[in-house]
Formats: sequence, structure tokens, C-alpha cells
Amino acid sequence: MNNALAAKEVKTKTKEFTDVSRLFIYLALTFLISFTWFFLANPDGSTWEDMGQMRQSFVALGMLIPVMCHVLTRMITGEGFKFSGEDNSYFGIVLKDKKWIFFLAACLVPWIYMEAGNAISLAIAPSLFDPEYYLEMEVEKRMLLLFPVTAMVNGVVVSFAAFGEEGGWRGYMMPKLMKIMGRGKALIFGGVIWGLWHAPLTCIGHNFGTDYPGFPYVGIVKMCIMCVLMGIILTYITEKSGSVWPAAIMHAVNNNGPSILGGYINPDLAPDTFFGRNAGFIGLIIALIIVMIPIMIKWNRKK
Repeated sequence: MNNALAAKEVKTKTKEFTDVSRLFIYLALTFLISFTWFFLANPDGSTWEDMGQMRQSFVALGMLIPVMCHVLTRMITGEGFKFSGEDNSYFGIVLKDKKWIFFLAACLVPWIYMEAGNAISLAIAPSLFDPEYYLEMEVEKRMLLLFPVTAMVNGVVVSFAAFGEEGGWRGYMMPKLMKIMGRGKALIFGGVIWGLWHAPLTCIGHNFGTDYPGFPYVGIVKMCIMCVLMGIILTYITEKSGSVWPAAIMHAVNNNGPSILGGYINPDLAPDTFFGRNAGFIGLIIALIIVMIPIMIKWNRKK
């Protein structure tokens, strides 16, 4: 009798939280704890380039906070930790029903859009091409050809670090947003939230450096745009695979810059024009849109 009453009480408390309140708790915890961590890890506001590797690693630990807040929110709201079905955590790994294909795609797709983006940036600003730039990167030509492979291997190995973000954004925020406002609005709104979360890092030059017109506000806007487009691809691969791990691998491979052509693009040779300064960003955005289009077509066909 007592057990039945206790179970009923837990169920009642759980019902007190709506998807909106759960999402609010998650975002409040994530932003509060993350921004506090980024400040404590870099109290003097050193730029990413100027701080030592030890401090960079310390700051980067903040990337684990989104998934920690996912777990914390589920504990606070009594939501539970399911690995399948509705409102699951997406923490599990699913390989059956050919879902292993999404793990393979997570390794290859970043290479495809990175190379395409670099090719487009060269078309926008041909003066960027430097046949010996890879030497300034202290990379041998034969090793440059292996960049995509090493980026994929490193991405799989360090996917746990990217899981810190994907386990939160794709594992908790996006499913809640899509239930609240529908997929279309959620993809845009979620991408902007993700981009704004990077603001403390953008302000110290982690994403785009510090030497550009409109720093850091232009960088924050660019990050939001990139996060909207990347978020669409990462959300799709999470939905289709039933797991955040392919998204974590794709995120990590992307961060490793799997591009051969990148070894021949010298940013110091960029023309002092809007398109010249932003050729790399514009090229990447166009490449991401090309990847995103078939995803949006597939989603729209299901409606």
C-alpha cells in the first residue's frame, strides 16, 4: 500500500513539469553553469591564441556541461533515463537495421562539405591559393593527403568530448523544442541558442579569431548561422540513427578540419573586401546548405 502511494506521488510530481518547464530548466542550468565555468577558467579574458595549452584544455572542459545538464535536468524533473522510445536520452548506440550507415556518414560527410566549402572559397577569392601554404603549417605533402583520414580517426577517438555538447543539444534540447514548436521553428531557434552558447568562446577568438571588422558581434552572428545549418544536419543524423553518437562523431571530425584543399588556402592572401575576408565562411555555408537541402526535402515528404 505504501509503495503504491509512493509511486503515485512520484508520478504526480513528474506530471507537474511540462516540456516547456523542462526545457527552461535545462537551458537555464546549461547557460548559467557554462558561462560561469568559462569565466572562472579564463578570468583575465585572454584570447584563445594567447592562452597556453593548459588553460585551453581547462576552458574546453566547459564543452561537457550541456550533457551534464541533460542528466541533471532529468534528475530534477524525474523524467527518467530511457534509451529507446519517446522522451529517451539518445545515449544508446544502435547499429541494427543498417543504422551503422549513419556512423560511417558521420565520418565522411564533414570531409565532403569541408572540401566543397574550400573549393567554393577559392572560386570566390582565387588569390587565397598558395601552393606551398601547407609548409607554413609544418605539414609534409604526403601527410596532408592523409588529413581526412587522421581527422576521421581522431573524431572517433575524441567523440566523447563532442558528446558533451551533442548529448545535451541533440539529446535533450532539440527533441523538446520540436515537441513544443514543430521541427521547422525548432531547427532555427535551436541553432541560434547553440550559437549564442558559444558567445564567450567567440569573444576570446576561439571560432573566428579576433582580427575582423565588427569583432566580436559579427562573429557571434556568424556562429549562430553556422550552428543553425550544422544543427539541421546533426539533428537529422540523430533522429535517423536513434543515437547522439553519430552526431558526436560528426561534430568531432568537423572540428578536426578534414580537408586536403585547406593546406593550399592562405588566409593572409585574402583580398581586403567583404567577400575576400569572408570567403572561407561563405564557402562553408554554401556547402552546408547543399548538404542540408536533401535532408529538408526528406523531412517535408514525411509531412
